[in-house]
Amino acid sequence: MKRIRILVLILCACFVSVAWGQQLAGNDRNNWSEFHRTNMMRWNPYEHVLNVNNVGGLQLKWSYGTQGVVGWSPAVVNGVVYVASNFGYVYALKASNGARLWRYSTDQNDYFDSSPAVANGVVYVAGAYGNVYALKASNGHKLWIYTTDNEVNASPAVVNGVVYIGSDDSNVYALNASTGALLWSYTTGRNVESSPAVANGVVYIGSDDNNVYALNASTGALLWSYATGSYVASSPAVANGVVYVGSGDSNVYALDANTGALLWSYTTGGALGYSSPAVANGVVYVGSMDGYLYALDASTGANLWSYYGAGAGWSSSPAVANGVVYVAPGSGYVYALDASTGALLWSYSSARGLPAVVNGVVYFGGNRGKYHLAFYAFGLK
Repeated sequence: MKRIRILVLILCACFVSVAWGQQLAGNDRNNWSEFHRTNMMRWNPYEHVLNVNNVGGLQLKWSYGTQGVVGWSPAVVNGVVYVASNFGYVYALKASNGARLWRYSTDQNDYFDSSPAVANGVVYVAGAYGNVYALKASNGHKLWIYTTDNEVNASPAVVNGVVYIGSDDSNVYALNASTGALLWSYTTGRNVESSPAVANGVVYIGSDDNNVYALNASTGALLWSYATGSYVASSPAVANGVVYVGSGDSNVYALDANTGALLWSYTTGGALGYSSPAVANGVVYVGSMDGYLYALDASTGANLWSYYGAGAGWSSSPAVANGVVYVAPGSGYVYALDASTGALLWSYSSARGLPAVVNGVVYFGGNRGKYHLAFYAFGLK
């Protein structure tokens, strides 16, 4: 009888574990919760609606007129799209039709030039005046503000109850996600405009002092640093034990995540300013100011293909979903490219913000008419 009871308990535990895993996977499927996405790769492996065969049929689902430019990617969580504008507004929009659920306006004349992050019912967003805001996701009420000593032009990452963010005061900060209390800070040599990637207990981040840093996520202790030839405003992507990051010295670097040792580098024809890599299915996608988007073999750095973006500087960060690369290079267009070949599949001419792809919908900021700004959702008819 005792053995039967133990067997039943084990089976129940396995059932709960599987159900919980399915719930987490289901939630992750429906969400793009921060700049990198939770896998730190700007890749949505759960997208199964849009693909190379039908993405050319994308049509406008809805648009919402914003005050100010939405220049970074949104967070999409549980059917709500959270966007931040450079006029100091954070919007919560219904993903199905764009209806506004709430709007938050800063009380310090602040503005936003980064992507929000959403975790455990809270929206975290960094203001350019040095403030990090925590807002209640259900109604936009302010929970706390943490103020750094200079501008914040990076997007926060939220992992295990901690908010990680860089500031132009040269510091990387770790804040308690519930209270905003400072847990630790690490000082680099110059501005930290790179958005952190957090993986396996390590914070990876670049600095304008030309270095890529790996910090202990719990203590902020330096694990290693790697010196490039110029500023590192690009945000690292982490995949399969490798850190991929661009530098102002025109190179893409692949570094061992444990040691910082150089695995390979690839030289483009221009600086890799704010373009952050996306990694999917063994390929690194990254834009350069030479006007090209590059697809590089993640293991060797070999150039698989490149796409010229009509002379635009590829300062945008690509997003990858189901065999398609989405990128808005700052030229006023958003492109959908075949991830295998670089062939152009679809484009739209009024884009100004970084794309995110969730549940068959592509979200990005842009223009609506000559003098009006908007946020867009494109899907299949």
